[in-house]
Amino acid sequence: MSFFKLNINGVAEILVLALIMVFMFAVLYSSMNLTYKVGLGALVFTLVLVSMVADQALKQQKEQEKKRLKA
Repeated sequence: MSFFKLNINGVAEILVLALIMVFMFAVLYSSMNLTYKVGLGALVFTLVLVSMVADQALKQQKEQEKKRLKA
């Protein structure tokens, strides 16, 4: 069962949630400069976005292959 509507498979969802939790821990409980925190936030956002785009691309590729095999 999915906790969030990320439209990704279970393993990818667990990895994304773990990445978000590590980010929150790093931002809240570390004494890093604000610049590093913003940079880390941008990196986490980019990784989450890339993982969701990659998952959607794989789903579309599988659907196209199924359609090609039926025809």
